Amino acid sequence: MTCSSPLFRAGSPGRSGIIVAKGPINSKEGPGAVMHPLAAAESTVPGGLWAYVAICAFVAIGWAGIPAIGGAVIAGAAVLASQDSLNIVAVLVAAVIGTEIGGLIGYSIGFRWGRGIMNHPGPFLARRQQAVATGEILYARWGRLAVFFTPCMVSGIAKMKLSQFAVWNFLAGCVYVLSVGPAAYGVGKVSSGQGSVGDVISVIAGIAIGVGALVYLERYRRRRKARRSARAAPGPPGAGPQTPVVADEER
Repeated sequence: MTCSSPLFRAGSPGRSGIIVAKGPINSKEGPGAVMHPLAAAESTVPGGLWAYVAICAFVAIGWAGIPAIGGAVIAGAAVLASQDSLNIVAVLVAAVIGTEIGGLIGYSIGFRWGRGIMNHPGPFLARRQQAVATGEILYARWGRLAVFFTPCMVSGIAKMKLSQFAVWNFLAGCVYVLSVGPAAYGVGKVSSGQGSVGDVISVIAGIAIGVGALVYLERYRRRRKARRSARAAPGPPGAGPQTPVVADEER
């Protein structure tokens, strides 16, 4: 193996089999000859470390409440990864981290100032109020799984427990990233003529994750509806009126 680094000089192998330099290393290179750990990590990742920091940041902004940014960034980064400009695993990890960070930011804004922001006079007032009303309907119907369908700010407005939101937001982010990312990656490979069977499977897997999540959510909604109907059903004669109890975990 050859190496162009100035830290290595041509020489003969020593007793241990390691090539020993014949002369001293040039001291003029100084401390700068040793690569900083951050720069070393950056050099081993396609696209550079800061590309993934940017992906995480933009996904967080979109997940916090600005529509369309998150999905566009994930899909675009996955396509770049399909052309070997980025690493697809690093893209997916950065995107999942971004969804969790952005979700917690959006939740905090909604919990503290959300209703005041949505009811503040100004542009799109009716649309903002309608978004809150729709979110509250979805929470009443879906419970905690409404995190999958509503902006994170609405979860804060609905006063969902932070610990529950953190878990379900993470799951929602994983489902979203693992459905959009692999599918876009596979499409990028196939459309560029570099596709293989594995890339086609990547597209199918991404679609399957999204469809599977929707099927599970619908089954959960039906079971939850059946449980609530059973609670609302009248009890045996003489048992007195039933008091509906809404479990905190279903909020």
